[in-house]
Amino acid sequence: MAEADVYSIAATTHGRVLVRRAAAPRRILAGFHGYLENAAIQLARLESIPGADRWTLVSVQALHRVYRGRTSEVVASWMTSQDRDDMMADNVAYVASALNAATAGAAAPVVYAGFSQGVAMAFRAAVRLGGAGVIAVGGDVPPELLGDASATFPPVLVVRGERDDWYTPVKLDADLAALRARGASVQSVVHGGGHEWNGEVSAAAARFVDRLV
Repeated sequence: MAEADVYSIAATTHGRVLVRRAAAPRRILAGFHGYLENAAIQLARLESIPGADRWTLVSVQALHRVYRGRTSEVVASWMTSQDRDDMMADNVAYVASALNAATAGAAAPVVYAGFSQGVAMAFRAAVRLGGAGVIAVGGDVPPELLGDASATFPPVLVVRGERDDWYTPVKLDADLAALRARGASVQSVVHGGGHEWNGEVSAAAARFVDRLV
């Protein structure tokens, strides 16, 4: 049989965004959860950062929702390798719309914080939409941004757990070298846990954000 033709078709869909507004926010912190997590999980991480009550928190849920195993819990994934370029463009446009809707009228700078799979989205949003900084916890820098000579990176905090078997020391060192080669201001923290966002991560995030603005 002849090989099937492949079409990538644009479609309208709706995403879920959780917002916790501050009365007079010093900044906006936009969060991106990991693989098979959801916006509520990432919002809790953002809320755990010391001083977060002074910020408007925006937790963006990935567009591709599924049930976790045989439960009724709804979780999501940012993208797969299939139709990758189209998915990246869709996700960045979605984040832009989410921020516009959630923070209309707010002039505070935006810091993007991602965990695991959400780290790539934090970098893409910061570079493509502009941002004051990136908090990258347990995930690596997207290769298409490092390969784009026009991409400008804001200050970055890269965090790894010393027992993290996925985001390894080799990946951390490669990311730090690549970002510094692109002229980015980069800080790194290695905490005592594994592939997780714990109290040490929240404390490091607070210090990083406070130095930004």
